[in-house]
Amino acid sequence: MDILKHNREAWNQQVENGNIWTRPVDSQIIENAKKGIWSVVLTPTKPVPLDWFPKLDGKKVLCLASGGGQQGPVLAAAGADVTVFDNSPSQLKRDMEVAKRDGLSIKIEQGDMRDLSRFVNESFDLIFHPVSNCFMDDVNKVWKECYRVLKKDGTLLAGFSNPLTYIFDMNEWDENHKLIVRHRIPYSDLEQLSKEQLEVKIANKETLEYGHSLQDQIGGQVDAGFMINGFYEDSAGGDLLDPYINTFIATRAIKK
Repeated sequence: MDILKHNREAWNQQVENGNIWTRPVDSQIIENAKKGIWSVVLTPTKPVPLDWFPKLDGKKVLCLASGGGQQGPVLAAAGADVTVFDNSPSQLKRDMEVAKRDGLSIKIEQGDMRDLSRFVNESFDLIFHPVSNCFMDDVNKVWKECYRVLKKDGTLLAGFSNPLTYIFDMNEWDENHKLIVRHRIPYSDLEQLSKEQLEVKIANKETLEYGHSLQDQIGGQVDAGFMINGFYEDSAGGDLLDPYINTFIATRAIKK
């Protein structure tokens, strides 16, 4: 099936449903960012350390798969020249709404995070890539494209899921609050759900996901040419696994 199209429609639906990652920041947050007081997240709860960022004034920043009117507008208000790239038109509309409301200059691009061919080599100083590559089948293509469009010594900030999450049966998790091991990693909804479970997700316009191995998530960045020099873990902010392990990861990587 066309996973890109399905997840585009699923995220458009999430905007209508008011998913937390589709709610634009308010004007006060933007005003604070203009004064130099700001923070953004790559993962559910922890702000990214400010020393992970270069000085933003005039820097060309690609917010990759980062629509929703949240990170992009804040970085633009902090002085960056921001391009927000996302698969969902409804998510991109959120960024346009904030830009219009608060007088920000933000470029908008809709597309597939695995294909950044519209951008020439070494276009950006910074790529900000919050948790989202779980919606694509090949994360290595994402890392290679990030490497290509970053300038030398440019920075990639990425958030992603610990694949441990995907070994569990999500129906048991959601319905009975039980952690039952069911799947292998790498994981794919398309390959490891039953036909009936997959049909329900498609009919309900739920996102279809992939649990990429840490070899691909971390090792894939190294293989693409990056040097990783920052790392932290984060919780989901209330999931069943939170008492036992952090299930999200953020990395800082430099193009050398």
